[in-house]
Amino acid sequence: MAEPAADEKLIDVLHFISKERNIPFEMLLEALEAALLTAYKRHYGSEANAIVMVDRQTGEYRVFHRRTVVEGEPEDSKLEISMKKAGGPYQPGDFFDELVTPKDFGRIAAQTAKQVIVQRIREAERDTVFNKYARKLNDLVTGTVQRYEQRNMYVLLEGRDEAILPLSEQVPGEAFRINDFIRAYVLDVRKSPKGPQVVLSRSAEGLVQRLLELEVPEIADGIVEIMAIAREAGSRSKVAVRSLRAEVDPIGACLGPKSSRIANVSDNLRGEKIDVIRHDVDSQTFIMNALAPAKVINVELFEDDGVALVVVPDYQLSLAIGRDGQNVRLAAHLTGWRLDIASEAEADEARERYLAERVAREGGDETATIEAEAGEEGEDVEVTTEATVDEELIRKLEEFRRERLGE
Repeated sequence: MAEPAADEKLIDVLHFISKERNIPFEMLLEALEAALLTAYKRHYGSEANAIVMVDRQTGEYRVFHRRTVVEGEPEDSKLEISMKKAGGPYQPGDFFDELVTPKDFGRIAAQTAKQVIVQRIREAERDTVFNKYARKLNDLVTGTVQRYEQRNMYVLLEGRDEAILPLSEQVPGEAFRINDFIRAYVLDVRKSPKGPQVVLSRSAEGLVQRLLELEVPEIADGIVEIMAIAREAGSRSKVAVRSLRAEVDPIGACLGPKSSRIANVSDNLRGEKIDVIRHDVDSQTFIMNALAPAKVINVELFEDDGVALVVVPDYQLSLAIGRDGQNVRLAAHLTGWRLDIASEAEADEARERYLAERVAREGGDETATIEAEAGEEGEDVEVTTEATVDEELIRKLEEFRRERLGE
């Protein structure tokens, strides 16, 4: 058994670690007892039903062979003891603990205690890191670029916590050197055998939102609300905003004096262009706003299909579509509608083409339904042929032309 001074020193160390690392004292003691029991069984055999107890005041540790008191003869002498042999005040069902602490157990106990303490400190630090960044999920963090491995970037946060910025979350064209300052969005926090893994992103739409919240007090205060964001990272983003106060212009608030606020956001995104769009509950108006800077003549909605036919002036067609279709693609993402853009000269043709496709699609669905029903019930059913669909299409298109010509 260890010397009392050593025991007292152990309990002092446990108290110190408990305060310093914010680990419950009882948790440390329970872990130590479990580790000492494992060490005892490894060195002295596991035949006995052993338990280890550490005194909460003195730190003295003892090993006992625990058996249950039974009235008659025990079936297993390692687990049970007769009431006659236990003697004293013991009753059936009580525990009889026999002291079996080896004389040289102190050296093993000291080494085990050290291992347990180191392990618990490491686990506590991992939990602390995980909990800290779990609270920062979907928020911004800052750090410095530490290294690259297989094109994944590793970032040091607060000078000590490592995070990963995967290649899939990096922005094409952005280049960071080792020790460069970086601001990123906390995309995920995971537990792994090697400790907590903090996953960052520079391409998430949430990064744009958090940067706007930092730069625009009206957003942080809840006066201006971000309704939707569409982003093609590194190139362009569209942000739909609305004001909860009539006297506050949401676009002006986001732009700031001389567009300084939106410029700061763009700088943090390495020059990414940010379009601030006025949100509107009316889908037609919202779509018109979303296609800015292009001017829109008319928007016709087909709600069943989630499609909007958008007519723009002839000279604005390329502007509405944008380079490589980016403007219309972002507007569609922002509004949630599939946008079909047509110039004013081709508007009627585009509408007829869409209606033709719709009728053909609906006709095909109807034919499939009739055939399925006929197959199930075994009845003679007149099935719509392609010729019938074509005739119906021609009739609808003729009606449309007459409406347009006022006939």
